[in-house]
Amino acid sequence: MLMLLMAGMAVAQTNITIQGEVVDGAGRTVYLYHYTDMLTLTEELVDQATIGENHHFELKAYANYPTLMILQIENYSQSFFVEPGRDYEVYVPRFDWNIDEKKNVFLDPEVLPLEFVNMPKDELNGLISNYEAVVAQYLDDHRIHFDARFRPQKRYFDSLEVEVRKKAPDTRNEFFNRYKRYQLASLKYSLHFDSRRNMVNCYIKDQPILYYDDNYMSFFCTLFANTLSKGTNKIPVWQLARWVNDLKVDVFLDSIGTDTLLRNEQVRELVALQALQEAFYQTSYYEPGKVVGMVGLIGNKSKFKEHKVLAKRIIENLRQKEEGAVMPTFELPDVNKEMVSLEKMKGKWVYLSFVRVGDPNCIAELETMAHFKDSIYAKSKNVEFVTICCDREFQKMYHFLKNSKRGSQYNWTWLHFNGNYKLLEHYQVVSYPHFILINPDGQLQYTVTPTPASGFLMQGPWQKRTEEEGEKPFFLRY
Repeated sequence: MLMLLMAGMAVAQTNITIQGEVVDGAGRTVYLYHYTDMLTLTEELVDQATIGENHHFELKAYANYPTLMILQIENYSQSFFVEPGRDYEVYVPRFDWNIDEKKNVFLDPEVLPLEFVNMPKDELNGLISNYEAVVAQYLDDHRIHFDARFRPQKRYFDSLEVEVRKKAPDTRNEFFNRYKRYQLASLKYSLHFDSRRNMVNCYIKDQPILYYDDNYMSFFCTLFANTLSKGTNKIPVWQLARWVNDLKVDVFLDSIGTDTLLRNEQVRELVALQALQEAFYQTSYYEPGKVVGMVGLIGNKSKFKEHKVLAKRIIENLRQKEEGAVMPTFELPDVNKEMVSLEKMKGKWVYLSFVRVGDPNCIAELETMAHFKDSIYAKSKNVEFVTICCDREFQKMYHFLKNSKRGSQYNWTWLHFNGNYKLLEHYQVVSYPHFILINPDGQLQYTVTPTPASGFLMQGPWQKRTEEEGEKPFFLRY
């Protein structure tokens, strides 16, 4: 029930204030997020503000339990815990905002250098920072004894626990005490110093599930990750997939309940939801649409309110990744700084590409598009190439198209992302180039859209085919 209250966190009711200073951040937008739960890791916007000319901002939040928050500016973020009724003062020193032009910060994140100001010694983040420093130092000093290549020895982990009790002892903050407990348990399990069965008996069995505790739920998900979706010792994956694809929810739940670790109905349902979320991406066995349907059936029959909420959230997340998902619209400036809306292209096949004009991989794919563009446009009047330039500076796109020798050959719709980092998140752009095909109804055509170099452009779904020709498959070349 407490998880439901947290999920409804809203700025209309506030008991937390975050005031900050960003040395060179004037005019940038700062966002504050939290995870609705640690199973789906759905980010929910709590508050946002524009950094003023005085370099200051203020954010407000509400929580009734210590909660992990994420403060983000552009592509850079930092997470920390907030406690109900406490105010925070943070400081971001001078920072190179152009790091994302030099490396892929999606795959190799650059942490926002966030510092706390005027915080007491017993503040939660300070306690956690001290604990993590103790663990990091011990692991570094004895790294050979934790390296899988040299037969890790459990006695060194026991010594680590002693070190933690000595240098990061329990406090009156029960959340911090639980944080240490579950963090150490996760580390112990990941190092294979204990079995899943012993872990479940010690931390899960005959104990309430702490849905409201981010750290507990993260440990729970770690413990049961990939334990069911890929099959078990007793039930092969093909059998699980058959029950899921046939939507036999009762058989599915009853059968996995034969595992003694999943005898408890509440634990079994939660693990089943986690497994189905994993199964959605294992398309060689599971039909994605049937996986979504099975999640819905579990949510409908569950007597646990938390599971109904989780099932609904899983379905919402997975449907955004399914073929047929409605794609978010946008309005961005073209090379002449005229605003162009995606909505105006509805009724056409939109082959959408996200690129950076200095990236050789992007240039190679753009050249392929340029080679086929005229012939495709001549044969199919309902196709539109749209390229979004994701270089930070608008001038890079302008000079590439207007002043470079090759710019004239890329004669289709070009737009600049205009600092719209939310758009990149919505379209899940994590590397360049990135391609998405949107059908005439404004829906995602493929979960993964083939690149021009795959040969896809000559066999795209916009091609007119006779009944005899049917649908010809295309092949990807690697």
